[in-house]
Amino acid sequence: MPADAPGRPLRIVLAEDSVLLREGIAGLLTRFGHEVVAAVGDADALLAAVAGHGPDAVVTDVRMPPGLQDEGLRAAVRLRAERPGLPVLVLSQYVQRAYAAELLDSGDGTGVGYLLKDRVGHVEEFVAALAEVAAGGTVVDPEVVRQLLRRRRDPLARLTPREREVLALVAEGKSNGAIARTLVVSEAAVGKHIGSILTKLDLPPADDTHRRVLAVLAFLRA
Repeated sequence: MPADAPGRPLRIVLAEDSVLLREGIAGLLTRFGHEVVAAVGDADALLAAVAGHGPDAVVTDVRMPPGLQDEGLRAAVRLRAERPGLPVLVLSQYVQRAYAAELLDSGDGTGVGYLLKDRVGHVEEFVAALAEVAAGGTVVDPEVVRQLLRRRRDPLARLTPREREVLALVAEGKSNGAIARTLVVSEAAVGKHIGSILTKLDLPPADDTHRRVLAVLAFLRA
């Protein structure tokens, strides 16, 4: 390990779907004296690699195959639930708020980190962050903190009074037609209100009414 490299040598499982980036990070970690015991490209392989190698730490991206959504982060949350003492550092281009808070709350909030790739200014900064996480510390990008705090605010504050009425009826499981009859407005108007609600609450649009209700209720419980 280079003389200025922080921390002890670690056995690391690396998960990153980009082959070039995965190889680059693996080479970087090796250069600083760490051993990459497995470098994988999807969430299932990450889970299997941790089970098979029992690493000192995990470095993972958020979006990985097959869905390229939040598979890596969900795998990290699962790993922390199964192994609360396993240090996990998320290195991503995105803040996935749905699971980021759960990850950072896991294991009493120790031995965990979430960094944004385009905000890591120096190689040494990344390696030092990994060493901090491996030692039981917590390292979180300020932008991640900002977005999580924004989510914690009253989610209904951005809605108009009419949108709140529509949301209440959606949460009861009513269809667009039933909501339109209740509020004496057109079904098209209801559709516009619902689209606005989903946008303001940072929820993806869903065609299925049941999925839409579950999404809204899940957000309101957060």
